[in-house]
Amino acid sequence: MKICFATNNPKKLEEVQAALGQEFEIVSLKEIGCEEELPETGDTLEHNAFEKARYVYENYQVSCFADDTGLEVEALNGAPGVYSGRYAGEPRSDARNVELLLENLKGKVNRKAQFKTVIALILSGREHQFVGIAKGEITLQKSGEGGFGYDPVFLPEGRNRTFAELSMEEKNAISHRGKAVRKLVDYLNSFR
Repeated sequence: MKICFATNNPKKLEEVQAALGQEFEIVSLKEIGCEEELPETGDTLEHNAFEKARYVYENYQVSCFADDTGLEVEALNGAPGVYSGRYAGEPRSDARNVELLLENLKGKVNRKAQFKTVIALILSGREHQFVGIAKGEITLQKSGEGGFGYDPVFLPEGRNRTFAELSMEEKNAISHRGKAVRKLVDYLNSFR
């Protein structure tokens, strides 16, 4: 099955293709001719995921899915949340986002956090939603070279290594995106 993943992030594409396996061919926005920045005007992850998926479906007439992911930190009242990618402003910078997060958590004892991914799927005009959550805490400093975004400072529950220190297979097994993608795959497999 060929389906578009509405993202321009090559790391996300790689991560999701690995989770989906060979039964599905993921095509990127570039491969369908979509060069423009997708709209993300909502104040919830759900709104943004569906806004991106609807844009692709309506403008390119291809079945697709889009995701939006946020890091929700308890001591920061759920911030950065829906603004995780632009937490430190424009242009987007993972390094600056992580620096600001660590700065805002200085002196905080409660470092509990969770990653939440919402996947919006539009398949033949019908809409579906899949959610994945990974609970953990924010470390005091960065550790690891893998992953992207906040991975070097996110320590998942029950682990002694950050997401950035895990292999892609290890991360996909427990991550928010991995959980949401497995729900997506289960749904897509029901059509076989």
